[in-house]
Amino acid sequence: MTFPLLPLVLLLVALGNIWLHRRITHDVYQVLTAVCAAVCLIWGFAIAHWSIHLLCLVLLYRCSDRIFKTRSI
Repeated sequence: MTFPLLPLVLLLVALGNIWLHRRITHDVYQVLTAVCAAVCLIWGFAIAHWSIHLLCLVLLYRCSDRIFKTRSI
């Protein structure tokens, strides 16, 4: 069984671009890094194995109260 390296590389590139987007002050470079990060995230998620999709779904379900503020009082 081979290790799917391309989705992980795309994820690292996307995270690096998000970090770079937060540090850059020029508008053109901010747009370019944001678009590159979005493309890498979408492309990496599209070619990922189904277990990665399931893991992301479980993580979203467990963190949904913090992300979407759905916790009832």
